[in-house]
Parts: sequence; structure tokens; C-alpha cells
Amino acid sequence: QVQLVESGGGLVQPGGSLRLSCAASRNIFSVRVARWYRQVPGNQRELVASLTSAGVTNEVDSVKGRFTISMDGAKKTVYLQMNSLKPEDTANYYCNAEVAVTFSDHVNDRYRALWGQGTLVTVSS
Repeated sequence: QVQLVESGGGLVQPGGSLRLSCAASRNIFSVRVARWYRQVPGNQRELVASLTSAGVTNEVDSVKGRFTISMDGAKKTVYLQMNSLKPEDTANYYCNAEVAVTFSDHVNDRYRALWGQGTLVTVSS
């Protein structure tokens, strides 16, 4: 069973940076879309950034110019570079991706949506 594993969260001061990573627990063939969400307890999960296999990115207005989503195609690893962090960025961050585990899955459009377990980002002095 393939899973997404996130890493890179932690405590950082306002104005600091963190880079989150999201990788599959075993080899996969391709990623069609990758997304980062965040959630503060008691609030709805919010889409932060997305990236398609064609390289099209999108970020929510509150993080534009500060956060960048990217992917290492060879490693099938998705990143979220977060700069100029603010206290309001504090949340659990979740990776989501539509993946084809094998070439056959890709050819037959058998993409599945996977979620990571979440990684906590705390921005505080």
C-alpha cells in the first residue's frame, strides 16, 4: 500500500523559512497533480498550493510571493518552500497527490488520490 510521507515541519520564528517535503513510501510511476493543504484545529482544511504535471502552479493569495510548490520528477517528491513565515501560517500541513503507481495505471488512467499524515508548522517568537 503506497502512502505519502511528509517531513520538514517544526518551530520557526516569524520571518523565517521552512521547506516541507512529501514523498511516496515506495516507487510510483507518475504524479498528475500535487497539492499542499493546511488546517488549523477547528477550521476547515485550506488549499495552499497546487502543481500539475504540466508545471502549472497555483497558490492561495495569502501565500503568494512567499510559498513555492515544486516537484523533483526523478524522486517523485513534492516540496513546499515557505519563506517570510508569519504566525498565521501556523497549521498542520498536508500533502495530497494524484498518483499512478505503475505504468499500467497511468495508461489506463487509474490515478488514485493519496494523503499524507500531516506535519506541524509553528511560527512563533
